Amino acid sequence: VQLVESGGDSVQTGGSLRLSCSISGYTYRRYSMGWFRQAPGKEREGVAGFTTGSGNTYYADSVKGRFTISQDNAKNTVYLQMNSLKPEDTAMYYCAAGLVSNRDWAVPAEYNYGGQGTQVTVS
Repeated sequence: VQLVESGGDSVQTGGSLRLSCSISGYTYRRYSMGWFRQAPGKEREGVAGFTTGSGNTYYADSVKGRFTISQDNAKNTVYLQMNSLKPEDTAMYYCAAGLVSNRDWAVPAEYNYGGQGTQVTVS
């Protein structure tokens, strides 16, 4: 099982990025997926996610209306489109997969698999 994130970069305030999470080694559609981020000195926080059981999507309040999580089943890839980026969005971004309930979508410990992360810097 492998999750590989890409797409991180340095951008200016107000810019956009699309992060990708390439998944291999299992049928990811069986799992819930989440995007997390962690800034230096801060805890990892849930940014966006969807649960396969309910088909619901979830967003942290801080990114609602700016970030969108999506998936391409044919490519086994999950995306995080990030618009109107702010300096406070600067962090390492990770994707994760697992059997996660709706209420736990933002809890990193509930996920079974995770990637190495991709850095996003907004200045």
